[in-house]
Amino acid sequence: MSDCIFCKIVAGQIPSKKVYEDDDVLAFHDINPAAPVHFMIIPKVHVDSLSECTDAHRDILGKILLLAPKLAMEQGLSTGFRTSINTGKGGGQEVFHLHVHVLGGSGPRPL
Repeated sequence: MSDCIFCKIVAGQIPSKKVYEDDDVLAFHDINPAAPVHFMIIPKVHVDSLSECTDAHRDILGKILLLAPKLAMEQGLSTGFRTSINTGKGGGQEVFHLHVHVLGGSGPRPL
């Protein structure tokens, strides 16, 4: 999608502080972190939200969820972390490209 900020990050049109990248996913630090460590994992293919996912997205969803603890450990979150998937306006989603927040470290804890 040409107007999606995350698609522009995937395309390299907007810079990001990358945590991880492969052919299917990109992980990068949140520009407005809610915790000392706060990054997101997104599929490179545009999907508006979790509610738009189908059986065709099963592999990418599994890949993202299995990648979260690995990247969390690499980012120093050895004692634990939190994941969040905001879905739809009512669920607090602000960017309509599926993304999984990974948060942790000492400091304020978002709900």
